[in-house]
Amino acid sequence: MNRQLTIALAGNPNCGKTTIFNNLTGARQKVGNWPGVTVEKKEGRLNYKNHEVRVVDLPGTYSLTPFSIEEVTARDYILNERPDIVVNIIDASNLERSLFLALQILELGRPALFVLNMADMAEAKGIKIDAEKLSSLLNLPVVFTVGNRNRGTHGILDAAFEEILAFEKGKTARQVRYGKDIEACIETVQACLASGEGANGIRARWQAIKLLEDDNLIKASLADRPGMPKALAAAEECRSRMLDLFQDDFEIVLTDDRYGVIEGLIKASVTQSAQKRIDMSRNIDLVLTDRFFGIPVFIFFIWAMFQLTFSLGAYPMEWIESGVGMLSGVLDRAMSPSLLKSLVLDGIVAGIGSVIIFLPNILILFFCIALFEDTGYMARAAFLMDRVMHTSGLHGKSFIPMLMGFGCNVPAIMATRALENRKDRILTILMTPFMSCSARLPVYIVLAGTFFAERAGTVIFCLYALGIVLAILSGRILRTLLFRGEEAPFVMELPPYRVPMLKSLIIHMWDRSKMFLKKMGGVILVGSVIIWVLSTFPRQVDFSVDYDARIAGARTDYAARIITLTTDEEIKAETERLDSEIRQIRNLKEQERVAASYIGAIGRALEPI
Repeated sequence: MNRQLTIALAGNPNCGKTTIFNNLTGARQKVGNWPGVTVEKKEGRLNYKNHEVRVVDLPGTYSLTPFSIEEVTARDYILNERPDIVVNIIDASNLERSLFLALQILELGRPALFVLNMADMAEAKGIKIDAEKLSSLLNLPVVFTVGNRNRGTHGILDAAFEEILAFEKGKTARQVRYGKDIEACIETVQACLASGEGANGIRARWQAIKLLEDDNLIKASLADRPGMPKALAAAEECRSRMLDLFQDDFEIVLTDDRYGVIEGLIKASVTQSAQKRIDMSRNIDLVLTDRFFGIPVFIFFIWAMFQLTFSLGAYPMEWIESGVGMLSGVLDRAMSPSLLKSLVLDGIVAGIGSVIIFLPNILILFFCIALFEDTGYMARAAFLMDRVMHTSGLHGKSFIPMLMGFGCNVPAIMATRALENRKDRILTILMTPFMSCSARLPVYIVLAGTFFAERAGTVIFCLYALGIVLAILSGRILRTLLFRGEEAPFVMELPPYRVPMLKSLIIHMWDRSKMFLKKMGGVILVGSVIIWVLSTFPRQVDFSVDYDARIAGARTDYAARIITLTTDEEIKAETERLDSEIRQIRNLKEQERVAASYIGAIGRALEPI
């Protein structure tokens, strides 16, 4: 290998960033947590022209202004970890919105590459983008891709590698110029800072912009910088002057200027044909988000998800159960009676086997949730539930992490970072455990399958619905007692409906199911062994009755009676009666043995509580 390269993927939510990431890395990815914040990080590796390439998928964000955890995390990674290049995934069909983040990435002065994804959708809308013109204006490579068809992916690596080499040979990022009043303020503050490159190779110009935007994180990081007091005073004076001139804060004026630059870029490089296109997403939403039809359709989808989880999952459950039974039989015949055999069969195999049979149900559940997310219906679910969630003092956006809680409460609580308001985040975190996660699904399946048989799917759906009702009621109480205050307005993007990629669905499903498998191999295995130890020891038990003598007596009575019988039916009935009697005696013996074990003692101690 010649060297190691790091590529950071940045972009708006719903721009196809994850699809591009999966196309580049395939299944060779790992998921972890960013240090210090609860933001999921995805990282993958690949080989490119004898170079080991690490691809880091940054959280989806609309800007790098530090208002949300995603924005802070994405910006801090680019600033502090200094990837070799930032690949900005842009929705080609919504260029104006996407370029706002792109300009902020360009301001950082780091090597960058713009990937215009969903080029087919832009073309269908009659949007024609001149990539060469846009590349010339921005002084960086521009690549077209269609992520869900894996078109143009390899072009990303070629262009990224060329841009990295260009920067190593002295190329610098294009400086985005704004209005004269904004530029005068930037030059004034920049002059107060030490000349040249700032910390981590970041331009002093960018740091000046952040000081003018009153960015507290940057102010804290530059506290010991030479000229910092003078720069802060100059920034405050500039902010006051801009307020006098425009009757708006500096951030608002700068945002207007940024959109002015974006408008110029679009006019120079984009042409829009006059043809009209039927917006299929809008037509579908006429039904799926209708105030009358939307909720019943949503309830049907959720019911169908649980019914499918139970009915379709029943077949692989039987296969796994049979496999566990076969394994137990093989081990039973291969091992001689001993404490080790009891540990393996009654502790490990029985413990793990009782849980692993529910893996198909969990896989199906996660697959359905991934299907909702990738098609764009999850955002509609949040929109539909906005009115319902308001009864608990929240808005529809809180329903997304709560719905994820059906799969696992841990990533669901992590997903609350998308909520802007701190009170909303805490309240959603407190309500999320009422969502029945996959850990409860095996219990539901056993109880519903035992007592309700063919109606098990409907019963499980009702249990999940009851959790939602209790969550809403608890949220209303907590909002009234502990989280008083004005509710945040709900504005959420409804992305266009898309045909999901099977590969993407499987990766999402597997990523989340791995958590279950890891727990099964760790916590559940250890727990099974602990339960076996507590229920097996002490080995010597003084039984109140001689159960072995009872079994011997039952067999003696059977031998005496069977001599007098003449027909096969009578002998069969008598044999079945003996087997039943012996089972009852052994059950009584086992109950008394367990009651005398350590776990029985713990149970008796907990009975009064």
